[in-house]
Amino acid sequence: MIGRRSFGKVLGVGAGVVAAGPAGPWSASAAAAPAAAAPAAHRAFSRIKQVRAGVLDVGYAELGPAHGPVVICLHGWPYDIHSYVDVAPLLAGQGYRVIVPYLRGHGTTRFLSARTFRNAQQSAIAMDVVALMDALKIERAVLAGFDWGSRTADIVAALRPERCKALVSVSGYLVTNLEANLKPLAPKAELAWWYQYYFSTERGRLALEDKDLRHDLTRLVWDTVSPTWDFDDATFERTAAAFDNPDYAAIVVHNYRWRLSLADGERRYDALEKRLAARPTISVPTLTLDAERDPFTAPGDGASYRDRFTGPYEHRTLPGIGHNVPQEAPAAFARAVTDADHL
Repeated sequence: MIGRRSFGKVLGVGAGVVAAGPAGPWSASAAAAPAAAAPAAHRAFSRIKQVRAGVLDVGYAELGPAHGPVVICLHGWPYDIHSYVDVAPLLAGQGYRVIVPYLRGHGTTRFLSARTFRNAQQSAIAMDVVALMDALKIERAVLAGFDWGSRTADIVAALRPERCKALVSVSGYLVTNLEANLKPLAPKAELAWWYQYYFSTERGRLALEDKDLRHDLTRLVWDTVSPTWDFDDATFERTAAAFDNPDYAAIVVHNYRWRLSLADGERRYDALEKRLAARPTISVPTLTLDAERDPFTAPGDGASYRDRFTGPYEHRTLPGIGHNVPQEAPAAFARAVTDADHL
């Protein structure tokens, strides 16, 4: 595996990251140009594997050498594993074993039992990742994610630091605090979360269960939260196929209702949620990314969550990039992973 300085020559400098002098680190502060994105040459993963892990039969893509250091890339909503279709080959080419799983309710991931509660509270999804690592006999991995994936990776890093070698978290510290979520935000911020409130209604649930309405709703979210990303219809349709999972509507609705304390979780996760309510710090090496054009990016260039990361740390802002960071700026995201691994 080549060093990160050589890796930078392969990928090019992007995402507001510039090369310092020969002895200096990569700087997050200098570039004002939009983040460089690798050409979208990879249209699909060639093979999806399946493994039983916990309560799930997990579908996942895997690239890279079987004995390489492991990176687990976690997608958000409304996205799927193809957010990493260009990131994964970049990392695999540098010697990493890259695992990209479908989260519960997405793609080919299925519940093993029809009787299992379709729970999407944050700790349940995080424990899915630990179960996947156990099933694949992965002791430690670099965890990288955005949206639901950031929250999931943050939780594993906070609660199971021995399993997390390093962390890349878009939008920083996303652990949900149920009490804080009961308080209203500024109107502009609430507007960006319109679908969260829609899913709290019966109309929203029915819309997610209707294939045509689900298609148009999720496409609207893509268009809204990634205003500068010039993706084509085929790119969206490839991901939208993952939303045909029979548990998709139930998982998405429960996730957003649980966040607003409108739906219960499971008692077996109470101890984990109690720990998360205390906003535990994260001690593993961490690189956080803020996307400039993402409507959910908090102001302050990462200052609002800086105190939650107590280990080696770096923050970067991605000029001109929206919510789906790994797919909009795959070179910058891949570089963040390799740099976090060397913090």
